[in-house]
Amino acid sequence: MSIETQVLERESTTTIRIDQSKREPSRRSVPASRQRQWQRVCRLDDLEPLWAEAALVGGRQVALVRMPDDTVYALDQWDPHARANVMARGIIGSRDGRPTLASPLHKQAYDLGTGMCLNSEAASVQVYPAQVRDGMVLVEL
Repeated sequence: MSIETQVLERESTTTIRIDQSKREPSRRSVPASRQRQWQRVCRLDDLEPLWAEAALVGGRQVALVRMPDDTVYALDQWDPHARANVMARGIIGSRDGRPTLASPLHKQAYDLGTGMCLNSEAASVQVYPAQVRDGMVLVEL
């Protein structure tokens, strides 16, 4: 595991309050030095199938979900309904053939591919491209 990226232990995840006004993605162009980059997060074997884990990736809390076919999804750990970093504690399921993660507190289901809330069109979570390469999970931030 790299120094800037670590998988948070299941028993020690801390809720961090974030000012929502600063969480909105910037509509301005991103300088070349801050372009998205693939970041090594953990080994695929560190993730259990059909279970979510929280990881700190480039200073951002991300929930990682490993599916039985070893596909990995990455989404923001921030639950917009609960206003807390709890998504890795959610319930993995599916709706209409799409994999979902339900908020552990209010049970809103989010599409793992798009981040859209399937219970409310007004809410969504940020999703990040993820891939497995040479047994390592990488997330693009």
